[in-house]
Amino acid sequence: MANPARYEPVFSEGVLIRLMQLPRRRQRQIGLLARQLGDHPFAHSDYILPDDSGRPIEHLLMGDFVFSYWLDHGAREVRITDIEDAS
Repeated sequence: MANPARYEPVFSEGVLIRLMQLPRRRQRQIGLLARQLGDHPFAHSDYILPDDSGRPIEHLLMGDFVFSYWLDHGAREVRITDIEDAS
């Protein structure tokens, strides 16, 4: 049965470019974490900062990474704008 609260993770172009440069093990790790974020999109983030347009961007430490994202409720997507290595 599908999770009705699930949001689809969507990576920005910049995140995709950096992701392709990582070793496959790290790519898989990020993919699994992004799916977890999509399964629990309303988890409390660690902090929120506005982007250049003023949109609040949530930042959440997951595993060895800090995910920066915003929720597109209309499309039911987690828009991942940046991923930083926190290891």
